[in-house]
Amino acid sequence: MSDAKPEPQRPETQRPETIEHAHDPEVLQLAAKVFDLARHGDTDTLAAYVDAGVPASLTNDKGDSLVMLAAYHGHLTTVEALLKRGADANRPNDRGQTPLAGAVFKGEDEVVKALVAHGADPAAGTPSAIETARMFQKTELLKLFGVE
Repeated sequence: MSDAKPEPQRPETQRPETIEHAHDPEVLQLAAKVFDLARHGDTDTLAAYVDAGVPASLTNDKGDSLVMLAAYHGHLTTVEALLKRGADANRPNDRGQTPLAGAVFKGEDEVVKALVAHGADPAAGTPSAIETARMFQKTELLKLFGVE
């Protein structure tokens, strides 16, 4: 037996199933469609994609998750469908913003309540949902978060 380590294969010699498909135009087109479904609140179609294998916590190039986009745009049923399918209610984007803080910022109180009911942390993120609620003097949300 040789102690020599095998050289890593270059991408052009790897089997096709091991090559990264992130830049495949069809994959990018599908991802764009899925993010638009979240942004526009097309719950049934988005849920079908997630049920077929699209990750519930998929993020775009800015780190915005499907839940972030749905929450920010006020789509309660879409947020709930994603959370029921395992999406992370606390996943911050690349700027440190959480879906909960985004919903507070946009005044989407029903979405805020749903996120909290699914374990979203009001203290997470920058700025946090608590800081955002204080900034906009949303006393009813501060009570929901357990702070005054």
